Amino acid sequence: MGVTFELTGSGRRLYDALLNPRSIATKKESLMFQTDLMAGQRILVTGGGTGLGRAMAERFLGLGADIAICGRRQSVCEATAAEWRTQFPGRRIDTFGVDIRVAQAVDEMVDSLWQSGGLTGLVNNAAGNFVAPTESLSSRAFDAIANIVFHGSFYVTQAVGKRWVAEAKAGQWKAGDPYRSVMSIIVTWVDNGGPYVVPSAMSKAGVEVMTKSLALEWARYGIRLNAVGPGEIPTEGMSKRLNPGEEPGARSKESNPMGRTGEMSELQNLAAFLMARGQCDWLTGQSIMMDGGNAQATGGNFYELRKWSDADWLEARERIEAQNQKDKAQR
Repeated sequence: MGVTFELTGSGRRLYDALLNPRSIATKKESLMFQTDLMAGQRILVTGGGTGLGRAMAERFLGLGADIAICGRRQSVCEATAAEWRTQFPGRRIDTFGVDIRVAQAVDEMVDSLWQSGGLTGLVNNAAGNFVAPTESLSSRAFDAIANIVFHGSFYVTQAVGKRWVAEAKAGQWKAGDPYRSVMSIIVTWVDNGGPYVVPSAMSKAGVEVMTKSLALEWARYGIRLNAVGPGEIPTEGMSKRLNPGEEPGARSKESNPMGRTGEMSELQNLAAFLMARGQCDWLTGQSIMMDGGNAQATGGNFYELRKWSDADWLEARERIEAQNQKDKAQR
């Protein structure tokens, strides 16, 4: 007599995956988290209309969170939000056209968010970067990066954090409640320097120190802060400013120990893990580098650009400027 078994739920999914290994890759996003993992949360993602910020915000929405995104181009944020409102009906999605380099504008945005319910999380993602010999930089070029990454990340973190601190002091957060979370995007070369991207290296190192400092200062108020340094995950804007003239990902495929670039879903999963309330509240003040081991193997920076000639740099500058003009045309 034969014996039959009926597989359901996770058992059935595992059986299907074993029969069809390719299904593991296609289902990895849905298998990792429950679809309501982030229900009841509201997270602000700076620079959330495009690139990495958009991808992280989209994952949060898919896990049940409400989202606010900001960027200098209100139209870009609104276009992204319009897609999401169709994709995620019932989720609250707020957009702000804000220059985070302006502290008053940041505080007004955060005040508006608190008037409509406040936040449970913040992702500092907005940034700018490009490769250039440091001796060629103007003060304006330096400030263009430092004011966004260094000043802007602090302005947003302080504006959100001081309201969380006030809530804790008023008894609206108490020990045992889920922590509020800040996640900041940094770079893999904060420890060993970033030749040819010095403004970004200095600024991202400052954001990492802010993360470690405030993790200690604000822990008693129910706030935790962590940073993530992703390796190369190709996006149009960054790929054309950091690797001008190259096929996106070509350098990583050649030098990375894993022989590839990162996948957006990998960053999305890490961000969801860090931002989900009550899931890893004891993790704070940490920098997590996710780059396939590249920083350990190669330093993870741009030292190899020392081989470029003046003509190479001129061509790179022209390509970067073309990308800047393309972005400005969309504002």
